[in-house]
Amino acid sequence: MNTFNDFNNEQVAKLPPHLRKYIIDQAYDNYTPVDHAVWRYVMRQNYSYLKDVAYYPYIPGLKKAGLTIEKIPCLQEINSALAEIGWGAVTVDGFIPPAAFMEYQAYRVLVIAADIRQLEHIEYTSAPDIIHESAGHAPIISDTKYNQYLSYLGSIGTKALFSSKDYELYESIRQLSILKETPNVDQAVLATAEAKVLFNQQNLGTPSEMALLSRLQWWTVEYGLIGELENPKIYGAGLLSSIGESASCMQPEVKKIVYTIDALNYGYDITKQQPQLFVTPTFQNLIDVLEQFESKMAFRVGGLESVLKAVECKNICTATYSSGLQVSGVFSKVYKDADDNIKYINTTGPTSLAFNNQQLPGHDQTYHAAGFGSPVGKLKGRIKNLENFTEQDLIAEGIILNSKVVLNFENGIKVAGKLIGQIFKEEQLVLLTFSGCTVNDAEGNIYFEPAWGTFDMAVGIAIISVFNGAADKNSTEDQLYVSTERTYQQNYTAKDLIYQSLFKKIRDIRELGHSNEKLVEIWEAIKSDFKEDWLGALELLELADLLPAQEKLATEIRAYLIAQVEKYPKFSKLIIDGVSIIDAKLKFE
Repeated sequence: MNTFNDFNNEQVAKLPPHLRKYIIDQAYDNYTPVDHAVWRYVMRQNYSYLKDVAYYPYIPGLKKAGLTIEKIPCLQEINSALAEIGWGAVTVDGFIPPAAFMEYQAYRVLVIAADIRQLEHIEYTSAPDIIHESAGHAPIISDTKYNQYLSYLGSIGTKALFSSKDYELYESIRQLSILKETPNVDQAVLATAEAKVLFNQQNLGTPSEMALLSRLQWWTVEYGLIGELENPKIYGAGLLSSIGESASCMQPEVKKIVYTIDALNYGYDITKQQPQLFVTPTFQNLIDVLEQFESKMAFRVGGLESVLKAVECKNICTATYSSGLQVSGVFSKVYKDADDNIKYINTTGPTSLAFNNQQLPGHDQTYHAAGFGSPVGKLKGRIKNLENFTEQDLIAEGIILNSKVVLNFENGIKVAGKLIGQIFKEEQLVLLTFSGCTVNDAEGNIYFEPAWGTFDMAVGIAIISVFNGAADKNSTEDQLYVSTERTYQQNYTAKDLIYQSLFKKIRDIRELGHSNEKLVEIWEAIKSDFKEDWLGALELLELADLLPAQEKLATEIRAYLIAQVEKYPKFSKLIIDGVSIIDAKLKFE
């Protein structure tokens, strides 16, 4: 059995079992010298540009997150640093379900994709990777208001209702992101995957709470700008981790809009650069907008519309009665009276009952394996609500244990049977249990018959809250799953391994001071065997340019890179930007 590694981080240690199942080992030793070179190139470019346009001081922000420009960070380094500000980090395999992602944030744990983008996608990848997740998200978490916003977003995200179509979109996006990072992928397969994402995006129907909340996350956490509308700074991780879009986003063609709750009206496409971005004046404004959104969520308002959203979800949701009783299951039907108020609810399949997020003894998914149904509303002719009855009130009203009881509701529901059990919680009556029970209404609808067994009746005049998932997550099987589609794992050819070994030699020269005479040897190998190389040549130029004895080599490499710009236009910006940093002699400190 694998031992859970919490990296000596308090926040990671608090993660419950249903979130731990997404965690994978970072497998740090599997990162190749080329992977580290990709990280280093992106980070140097980021520093060169973002030191002037990022919201936070770039290098101090990196250090506070346990990151450096020189190498891919290990998870222990990140956790040791983030622990200082009450956060932690774990590595996962690509995209995880949005509800799980949000819950990690609620626990103040940063989710980091273990993979790193391939060299051919160095400017941008639609797949989550360690550059985006750590270099994009982590450095700004040290800002108190911002990390408050992140955890707040996560806490309400765990309660947000999603639709059944949201999961179809999630799976199609995950599959597309994997294909985009797969070398030599069949273009027809890729086109089919892209079409599937587009179809799912265009056929979501009315956006669910989770879909709307994801929009707010996208336009803030991922692609947010802060400050003045005319001269904003970047704080969104999607921009901070994209050396292409972090520059292009500031162009006039990208419309800048003041961030308000109206951002909910703007969908997004993860495969394309954004046509508009939102500018918040402060991080407090992000919190204020989120409060506006939260006030209208189903877990805050309850009622018929909220239960109908749960029915559409087709996954486990929880409905809370006014008594505090929580019903967790897949909601299948809701009946309403003439005034559009709920009069009866049904779940299908395994259901559990809880109070204050603690499962009621004897009312787990096994006991309610076939589903659950119960009326909602006031008793007819009673001034006091049933949930407020004391044991003495029950006796006074003829609701006596082991006796025949008839309950008539204002909405026409009638419950008749022998009362064999009652449960109080915190001076609230939450459940009555009947044998030989019949439940019907004035229209002749039958909701329960004696042959069906024991009838457990939830007590409450209204459904005051509806939220995603089970009330007691420790006692109820989690419905969120780990995708069976794994991210692509590289299978390196013999030539790939030789190319990687050359980058290892370059790194050893730079970091360990190994013989500079080897520069020419490495250069000859790259020049003769790797015709499309540009990154290795840049790293060699960086070293040769500092050595008077290697002036001839530096001149030759520069000429080679100029030729590569002409020969391979797709590399032109990468090469030109890389040479510019070398020439600028920037100090990365």
